[in-house]
Amino acid sequence: MDLSNFDLNNLENNNIFELREFGKEIGVKGVTRYRKAELIERIKERLRKLAEEQQREWLAKRQEEQQDKQPQEQEAQQVIQQEEQQDQAVQEERQDDQQAGQEERAAQLEGEAAEPKPLKRGRPRKRKMEAAEEKETAGETAQQLHLLDQTEQQIERGLDVKQEDSEQRHLRVVKQEEEEVREQRAEQRPEREELAEKQVESEEERKAQENEQPDQAKEQHQPEEHDDEEDAEKERVAAARKKEDLLERIIYDKEEYERQVAYARKYFNTSNPAVPILLSTGECGDAKGVLEVLPDGYGFLRAENYMPGSKDVYVSQSQIRRFNLKTGDLVEGKTRPAKEGEKFQALLYVTAINGEDPEKATQRKPFDELTPIFPNERITLENPKNPKELATRLIDLIAPIGKGQRGLIVSPPKAGKTTLLKKIADSIATNYPDIYLIVLLIDERPEEVTDMQRSIKGDVVYSTFDELPEHHTKVAEMVLERAQRLVEHGKDVVVLLDSLTRLARAYNLTVPATGKTLSGGIDSAALHKPKRFFGAARNIEEGGSLTIIATALIDTGSRMDEVIYEEFKGTGNMEIHLDRKLSEKRIFPAIDIFRSGTRREELLLSQRELECVWAIRKNLSEGRPDRVIEIIINDLLRTNSNEEFIDLMLEHFEKMEKDGYFVERDSYYSYR
Repeated sequence: MDLSNFDLNNLENNNIFELREFGKEIGVKGVTRYRKAELIERIKERLRKLAEEQQREWLAKRQEEQQDKQPQEQEAQQVIQQEEQQDQAVQEERQDDQQAGQEERAAQLEGEAAEPKPLKRGRPRKRKMEAAEEKETAGETAQQLHLLDQTEQQIERGLDVKQEDSEQRHLRVVKQEEEEVREQRAEQRPEREELAEKQVESEEERKAQENEQPDQAKEQHQPEEHDDEEDAEKERVAAARKKEDLLERIIYDKEEYERQVAYARKYFNTSNPAVPILLSTGECGDAKGVLEVLPDGYGFLRAENYMPGSKDVYVSQSQIRRFNLKTGDLVEGKTRPAKEGEKFQALLYVTAINGEDPEKATQRKPFDELTPIFPNERITLENPKNPKELATRLIDLIAPIGKGQRGLIVSPPKAGKTTLLKKIADSIATNYPDIYLIVLLIDERPEEVTDMQRSIKGDVVYSTFDELPEHHTKVAEMVLERAQRLVEHGKDVVVLLDSLTRLARAYNLTVPATGKTLSGGIDSAALHKPKRFFGAARNIEEGGSLTIIATALIDTGSRMDEVIYEEFKGTGNMEIHLDRKLSEKRIFPAIDIFRSGTRREELLLSQRELECVWAIRKNLSEGRPDRVIEIIINDLLRTNSNEEFIDLMLEHFEKMEKDGYFVERDSYYSYR
């Protein structure tokens, strides 16, 4: 990793890989366990510690220098005192000599006046010798004083140089780190060469001594005593060499690294230059799957049906913490082969999360903190290319579906609920390709699963009736987590569940018994998680929506099914009721228009559509349901769109009011 462009002043400008490499080099432990913000804090903390250690070392060195300086100052003071004492002794001798000279001259004058004496030969007189000694002593004293002055000046200059501010020194060292390292390497090369030469010479001398005195070497095996200065020199050279190697790993050819990164981005969609090498050797592969985080903290990417399989990919705890991954995230990345003793491949790094940049996953808002509002954007099921699809056209008028709707299709057995779900799924996939569609089949027949997979474009997640109840509940929870993760990224999701009654039955068999049993043998705690699943549907004010359309069974002869329906009857904001009598007469879609409807439908329908729906409910409310639905179906067949149907129905109602023609609703069909 090239750290030549590493921005030390502003760590946020660096990417996560550069921060990890720099953290490793300065001694930060476990760099892969932290996200970018946490890693920056760890690096800053480590740099502060290094600065404090350097400042402590500088203070300790300064104290040692001061301690070394004190004996020098004491010695200098002692020398000065000795010189002063010598000067005093010299002055006293001079005074004595002057007095002696004056007395001698006085005596000579008296003797010369009395009698002249002959001159004597031999040694010079004491006075001349003392004068010469005085000159020599004065010269030595002057030299010593001059040396002392020079020593004091050097000490003062050294102290002035060393008295720098520790913070400024540290800042200067950090900014000019590369230049100083290069200088140190250049300075340490001759030292290392000299040390190597010394080691070679010492080795040669040792061998020569062994050759000259082999007997003594055999008799006396005493350990060699190394000089302290030589050991210190070796340690210093080793530390410098280690630091040099460290920086050589960090600083290398910038252009070559940028070329490798550009190549990896262009052909492999990644900024890691090591990936092309791994791919060329066949050691790196692609991975894509829905993440399931286990209680121990690690997870697996599930490939098929959101359930465990042999093609799963292991995801470590550090990657889950780094990118804030949750159960239900669609993770894409590169993998390495399984090592010896491992069952699964391991995820090397993440390239995308839910189709977006991995860094966005760390900034998303949790699903529970999003603001739910009423559905205000309509999902139109009518397909202009297929006007004969009457079920979706009728739903658009009687019970319109909006983004974020929580709908319930209440149906007895064999009334066409699965077929109706299939048509709704096909219409959504055709009209809204940007909506993420998931069809969840719980406790269904295998042939229904195959038919659904071949009929619609979307994710079909299933658990057939021959699976265990635990399998049913786990599949449902994975689908819910997947939908919530997509909504957190601002996407619109539609989940079609068949059926909510069977899901509640599965939870009733898996939850721990509380001792409180409701009518029909259902445990009081068994309905909590199905309600949590159904209640997750909502329209999000910040963007995105989760729409859930679930089916509920009635008239099965089971009291438990009736209790489950009664518990969920008031929780939805849209209901579609299917009538068994209509299905027995082979009238499809078997929708009871008087019991079906949507809360706050005025937010989804236009004013003209509202008037038509209200007119239908008002004028046909007293007729038999089978005759009413036949009238509407015939008018739908006569028209090619809902707009034409609305115009036709309003025209009929206006004509009835204008002509004053009142007949029973059952004969309304014969009137037309």
